[in-house]
Amino acid sequence: MTPPATPAPPAASAPAPRPRTGRRTALVMAADIALPIGLYYGLRAAGVSTYLALLVSALVPAVSALVQFLRERRLDGMAAFVAGVILLGLAVSLISGSTRFMLAKDGWVTGLGGLWFLGSVRARRPLAFQGARPLLEGRFRSDGTSWDVLWEESPRFREIWRVSTAIWGVAMVLDGVARVLMAYVLPVDLVPALGGLLWPVTLVLLQVVNGLYYEWSGLWRITRAGAGTSVGLAAGPAGVTGSEPGPPATG
Repeated sequence: MTPPATPAPPAASAPAPRPRTGRRTALVMAADIALPIGLYYGLRAAGVSTYLALLVSALVPAVSALVQFLRERRLDGMAAFVAGVILLGLAVSLISGSTRFMLAKDGWVTGLGGLWFLGSVRARRPLAFQGARPLLEGRFRSDGTSWDVLWEESPRFREIWRVSTAIWGVAMVLDGVARVLMAYVLPVDLVPALGGLLWPVTLVLLQVVNGLYYEWSGLWRITRAGAGTSVGLAAGPAGVTGSEPGPPATG
């Protein structure tokens, strides 16, 4: 008797794009924050003028965004925004020749980024949702339910991410204001170091505030329970849940 034919193995599918992990994000942030500061003070120690040292060190985030694009053939929205504002700031600085403007550039970038976050609060997908999704979806306190499903079926889930986006927006605007004030008030060579130290302070405070808000609002109860339950549909603060689904999703 002829043995049954062995089925051919399925064709290997192309690997999916690798999501950005927390470690990769931290490395990118370190490159965009620590390298410009180190480069600035290295150039100053070598006798380069303040303005030229600021100009050269300001190119690092734009180069980082370019490297990301060449490696992944895509550019994160925030990276594209920051690179665009930096290049615009460099162009204006070349025209004005203002050292103080160069120092204040990070403040303008951060402040405009904060306004962008605030403007996205009522968008189809707010920026905090888009930024957190690659890091958290399916990995942290999750039952595996897609965030797209949660977004469509849980009004509370949508509200949490809109509030979180507003928190980020307000914090970034305040951070930007502080940076602009430092740029125009403090001694020139002190501003890059203080500006670099302000980044971790702002980010840690944001993580703490958002983490407490996520716990209080019941975000992780929603992601663990999924959208098909009363918890997933209408989880409220301090574990209060509703038995009825909320209004249909509007976006």
